[in-house]
Amino acid sequence: MAKIYTKSGDSGKTSLIGGTRVPKYDDRIEAYGTVDELKAWVGLIRDKVEEVSLRSVLIEIQDRLSTIESLLASDDPETRRKLPVLLETDVEFLEKEIDRMNESLPPLKTFILPGGHEVVSITHITRTVCRRTERIIAKLSVSVAVNPLISKYINRLSDYFFVLSRKLAIDYKAGETPWKPRV
Repeated sequence: MAKIYTKSGDSGKTSLIGGTRVPKYDDRIEAYGTVDELKAWVGLIRDKVEEVSLRSVLIEIQDRLSTIESLLASDDPETRRKLPVLLETDVEFLEKEIDRMNESLPPLKTFILPGGHEVVSITHITRTVCRRTERIIAKLSVSVAVNPLISKYINRLSDYFFVLSRKLAIDYKAGETPWKPRV
């Protein structure tokens, strides 16, 4: 790309992969735009953590989120452009990471309040953005065919960020604040 700006979006429309012009508030744009926001939050976690192997996992997640963005941005399943693929093994990768982290965590007996350390809070924010992403994709799938593996991956990813926040609370000696409902 010689220039980052095309001026083609100045009128409030943008193109999907395949060429269809849609308003910038289209549900597809909202879906892949929120995935992009999620990917940026993952980048912030990656910048804050010290563990090299965790950084590698987060890069893998960002790569999968880029794949999901392109799949959501495509208006034609038979597009001539070769799009990246999302696989069941990508979901399994998250499940293995969740299980690995869970082995070292104490059992959860109550809801916990986000916080305790900056990176823990950022990870909880990322989890909530992931949940919003999931809701937006679920809404989109009512009107547009969405690969069910995308929803499954995003659902598992929010679980991953919850478990990661607990692991980071221990790693950074932040502790967890249990929610004590006033009843």
